[in-house]
Amino acid sequence: MIKIGIIGCGHWGPNHIRIFSQLTNSQAAMCADISEERLNRIKQSFPGIRTACDYKQILDDKDIDAVCIASPTDTHFKISKEALLKNKHVLCEKPLALKPEECRELKDLAQKQNLTLMVGHVFIFNPGIVSLKQYIKSGELGTIHYAHSTRTNLGPFRYDVNALWDLAPHDIAIFNYLFDSCPLSVSARGQKCLGTSLEDLAFATLDYPNNIIANVHVSWIDPKKIREITIVGDKKMVVWDDLDNLGPIKLYDKHVEKTATFYETYGEFQLLSREGSITIPKITVSEPLKLQAQHFIDCVTKKAQSSLANAQHGMDVVKTLCAVQESMDKKGECVFITPSA
Repeated sequence: MIKIGIIGCGHWGPNHIRIFSQLTNSQAAMCADISEERLNRIKQSFPGIRTACDYKQILDDKDIDAVCIASPTDTHFKISKEALLKNKHVLCEKPLALKPEECRELKDLAQKQNLTLMVGHVFIFNPGIVSLKQYIKSGELGTIHYAHSTRTNLGPFRYDVNALWDLAPHDIAIFNYLFDSCPLSVSARGQKCLGTSLEDLAFATLDYPNNIIANVHVSWIDPKKIREITIVGDKKMVVWDDLDNLGPIKLYDKHVEKTATFYETYGEFQLLSREGSITIPKITVSEPLKLQAQHFIDCVTKKAQSSLANAQHGMDVVKTLCAVQESMDKKGECVFITPSA
């Protein structure tokens, strides 16, 4: 039985407490938050859990095997480092840190301590996203031309990070997972429409190897809540819609063909669209957060690093976010990303 301490009981913390309480080989043993009101609500839902206003009580407790960090973004590096130094395995919510060098330090420390360090990129545990990966890997879509993601809603608004750092880590992690790589370069524009010091929307273009281009649109000020990804190949196209109750995946048997016939008007070939059927495959319904938590527990049990959301993956996402932010600050200038050593 792996005993977990949850640090931060705001938006996501209670979900982690619920999940780790449900798994057969883990126990949500203790939680910490600076708000006593939040802790009282947790006690009402989970009477057996111990609570503390100071997270260091969790780190000092020798009975706690691992911590799940769901505190504000700017605390992730500090608390993760303290936890590793206290010999605790760590599952940290995204992003792992605010600087790539901080991610590198945490990665090296986890390896030195022989501890699991995992990042909460929950969408790569989403069965629909796993299906997208299988379509790409199998070659059913053909050569990938481009991908597009939309992650929008009216709120919720944050005051510690902008919309890019709040929402885009999900889509960057997904694209890195789908294309087995960090982007080579990025260009982006953002806007502070609400007049605050933080960008509330961003459009980013990511250039991946194999001539794949991906576009990311994130916003706190959109009339519709959208969680959607489109991937276009030269054989088929696929759309993932996380909010579609009929099924998250739609596979389109659509493509473009070049005719070999000579046309004086159009040149040596003509482009013709080919319309086929639309398939909605059955996707197994599983809660991604639960799959992520079980994967973390499995890694802790084996004292191994995650193959899906380890510190290197977390660092690649942070490197991309920093490059996108730099491009936004420079009004869309292309920023190249140095490959990881």
